[in-house]
Amino acid sequence: MKNKTILITGGTGSFGQRFSEKILQNNQIKKLIIFSRDEMKQYEMKKKFSKLKGFEKIRFFIGDVRDYDRIKLALNNVDIVVHAAALKIVDTAEYNPIEFIKTNIYGAENIIKACLETKVKKVIALSTDKAVNPINLYGATKLAADKLFIAANNLSGKLKTIFSVVRYGNVVGSRGSIIPFFKELNKNKSKFFPITDNKMTRFWISLEEGVEFVIKNLRKMHGGEIFIPKMPSFRIIDLASAINKSKSKKIIGIRPGEKIHEILCSMDESHSTYEFRDHYIIYPTITFQNLNQKYYKKKILKGGKLVTKNFEYTSFNNKNYLTIKEIEKKTK
Repeated sequence: MKNKTILITGGTGSFGQRFSEKILQNNQIKKLIIFSRDEMKQYEMKKKFSKLKGFEKIRFFIGDVRDYDRIKLALNNVDIVVHAAALKIVDTAEYNPIEFIKTNIYGAENIIKACLETKVKKVIALSTDKAVNPINLYGATKLAADKLFIAANNLSGKLKTIFSVVRYGNVVGSRGSIIPFFKELNKNKSKFFPITDNKMTRFWISLEEGVEFVIKNLRKMHGGEIFIPKMPSFRIIDLASAINKSKSKKIIGIRPGEKIHEILCSMDESHSTYEFRDHYIIYPTITFQNLNQKYYKKKILKGGKLVTKNFEYTSFNNKNYLTIKEIEKKTK
């Protein structure tokens, strides 16, 4: 990213702020543009970052991914885009589907068109485990967005803009996630922890790990890949015990659109999924006119092994589960 101008959509969110801190540390970028729609969050981020080394390289740009003209203006002379903006709360999506479609699908389309128009070199989009075999509206919008970004590699032609996707689970401790929620209940001496289902499992990835994985694959991406990190799983009921073993737990039932377990690689994708030491890559099944397919085999997939037929990577069948003691250490 040396001497490059980078724009991150949804840049005031948990991921955006940690990503910004990380790339400012090396202080070799040319400019970092924070693109988001909430002026108060931008104001708070300015205050937080004002004393950081490299702060003078940050530009704050108010805008919404629904607004194509505003995005195109913000992308002037940008080299790299990290698309993190999305509406994300599962049960909210069930009651407000069109709003999620406008942001997560039409917004993705706007990003793609504007990046092609302004000749951005690399675009990496953040996805979610909920995009795999989706049963909720949020997951369905993210699946559609993933397909848009992958297929966009057929649109760039001589422009040589490349698009890839990073897919991982819920980020631990991020805004709206379960750990801050349980901790707040514990702090306020709630009588019980509400558990949706005692069998429920989720993947575990820290904010730091998520940011590192995106940066790593910004370097590696060739266009069309879905990059998936290997992560441990945990049981929601074990998380509650790790925060407070003595507090009772009450089963309240799953929320609208919620899954018992999450999937990162589905059985239907196994024919094009390659396993590496610490991650998976789902190889694009469509042919791109402007990308060298042989390069994937020689470079991107080198060192990887095609997974077995009908392989699935889920939070339930994961070989790596966190114990209650391990969760305790990670949540301190």
